[in-house]
Amino acid sequence: MILHLLKEGGRLDALSLASRLEVSAVAVRQHLYGLERDKLVAYEQEQRPLGRPAKVWRLTAAADRFFADGHAELLLGLLRATRLAFGPAGLDRMLRTLAKEQLRSYRSRLPDRGSLRRRLEALASIRTEEGYMAVVETVSSKEFVLCENHCSIGAAARNCAGLCSIELDVFRSALGRSASVERSEHLLAGGRRCAYTVRALGVRSAGRTDGA
Repeated sequence: MILHLLKEGGRLDALSLASRLEVSAVAVRQHLYGLERDKLVAYEQEQRPLGRPAKVWRLTAAADRFFADGHAELLLGLLRATRLAFGPAGLDRMLRTLAKEQLRSYRSRLPDRGSLRRRLEALASIRTEEGYMAVVETVSSKEFVLCENHCSIGAAARNCAGLCSIELDVFRSALGRSASVERSEHLLAGGRRCAYTVRALGVRSAGRTDGA
């Protein structure tokens, strides 16, 4: 459970973890030190306004094995085989076909009517089923952020940038013309997660800046 909370929260201290788990900070620290010995977590000292610096914990790359990989190695092998057999153009055609199938599946499950928030929640639920640990954060009544705390095809995405491109295209098409979608955080660009800022068209930003 500690690993899951760190995956979602990014960087947390023992008190924050204890509060969420409803256990003592002492018990949490004991677990954290055990996870540190297994090289699954690490910490940095963070200065606080009062008192001594606090240890803020984060996951290490070794913890990735505890989260769904979405058959990433199989997908990576298929991508390599497609590139070898049919060249870059063939790989591009395969990715476009994959995007069409994914979009068809999403559209069949997203509500035809309702608020942008409702449709985003449905999309986040689908993505969570696929292993992405997706949640929706509210910026304003007309602006939201779809956050994916885990990439279930990370190994494949690192070797094929087209997978990230079609993901963005699929989200835009699935949500339709009533919303704009821009990537605001990207794991492959050094971000902690992938995130997408989604706004109802015609609404100005509430202060969030976008960047890949």
